[in-house]
Formats: sequence, structure tokens, C-alpha cells
Amino acid sequence: MTDRYSEIDEVIAYIHQHIYEPLSLSRLAGHIAYSPYHFTRIFKNRMGLSPLYYVSSLRLQKAKNLLLSTDLTVRDIGMEIGQQSLGTFTTRFTERVGVTPSQFRHSALLADTDLSSLQKLNDWSTPHHITNQQARIEGTVHSAVPFEGVALIGLFAKPIPEGLPLYGTLVSSLGDFCITDVKPGIYYLMATSVSWGMQAKDILLPQKTLRTRSKKPIVVGVHSPVPHQQVTLHPPKMDDPPILISLHVLMKNFLLRIHQHSNP
Repeated sequence: MTDRYSEIDEVIAYIHQHIYEPLSLSRLAGHIAYSPYHFTRIFKNRMGLSPLYYVSSLRLQKAKNLLLSTDLTVRDIGMEIGQQSLGTFTTRFTERVGVTPSQFRHSALLADTDLSSLQKLNDWSTPHHITNQQARIEGTVHSAVPFEGVALIGLFAKPIPEGLPLYGTLVSSLGDFCITDVKPGIYYLMATSVSWGMQAKDILLPQKTLRTRSKKPIVVGVHSPVPHQQVTLHPPKMDDPPILISLHVLMKNFLLRIHQHSNP
């Protein structure tokens, strides 16, 4: 956590404690005796997300947990996190996690298999296509603590790792990375880790994985080089947003690209 707007730490803890209860903007702002307008402004400055978007993200993380740890139906899980409509819950979950609730529930075995396939890779290169209208983003992955495994790096439209990244790559352990064919735009760089030998549930519910995120956007312009990115993975902090995107989906998509590159 940080000393910047430290009162937000108290609100985050409050949200975690009352996540299954109705959490209106006025209730959250009132918890630290702020007006809703002032509270929203400083929360977004600190977190990069609005308070209610952060709440909805935590609730989807709870839904992921319930899908893997209970026999509740998908409908009941949606109602548990405040979604009255099965269709709305399924749509939001799929958009922000990358698979349907049912697919997520049944992906544990596949996650184990794909992690094993990644560990056996000898060639991590994938095809690059650069045009003079598109850019590359290069950087180096570091870690605040010892780590052996794979780092997943993506460029997202929002400062939260949800939905499929607009661009991304995987690298074996730490070191340099390159994301190519990036069109002009505004992106947020997010990264997390999967350690060799990690259990499937920890891949699907990455609450303890090393991670990092850029709260300030990366601006990619036409013919404008992007500065070299220094990415440092760190243990999770209370004010990190949940990693909603299914890491298994990113692993599977990367393996597919490798397979297509090897078998044109």
C-alpha cells in the first residue's frame, strides 16, 4: 500500500469485509465521512478505478472462487454476488474473465496440462509482423522476490487485468520481452507470474501470484518510440485490483500461437 490517500486503505478493507452486502457509493463515502464526489475523486486517483467498478471486480473474483470451491449452480453464484439475472452474470463474467462461468469451473485439469507444456518449451518465439504504422513495446521483467516460472505481460484498455489483453506475450522466467504490432492508442501494462509447479487452483484464482500494473497509461503514437519498460513483479498488496482474466486462457492462447508458428 501507499501513503497517498491512505484513508482509502480503510475503505478497501471495509469493502472486503462487506462484499456480499449492498455497497452504495454513499455508504462507502460515509465510512470515512467524505462526500460521494470527493471520495470518488480520490479513490480513482489512488486506484485508477471508480469505487463501484472496484466493488464489482471483487465480486467477480468471489464468483470465481465459488465456482471452484462449491457445488452452487451458476445462477445461485450470480445471485450470491448480487446479479439477479443469469444472463447478465454470464455476460459480465465472460467479458471480464475470458471464458463462461461453466468453462471456468471445468478448466482445472487443462490448466495443469498447459503449464506443463509451457515448462517443456524450448523455443518461446512467436511470429512478429511489424508495419510502419505499428509499434513495438520492449521492456525487462524483474522481481522483488526470487521467482522461477513464466511471466504473463499484457496491454489492457483499463488499469485492471480483465478481459483478454489487447496485446500480450509470455516470457520464461525474468528478462527481456517484446510486444509487437501495437497500434496507436492508450494502454495499461499489467503483468503477473505463474511459478513452475503451481497448483491449478492457484492459477485459476491468482490471489497470491506476483504482479504489477501501471497506473499511468502507456501512450503509443504513430512513428513515436515507446520508452523501455521496467516491470517489477511484487507480492500482492491490499490495493491491487483482482486479476480477473483467466491466466489459463492466456497460457492456452500463447501455446496455440507457438503451435501455429511451428506448424505453418
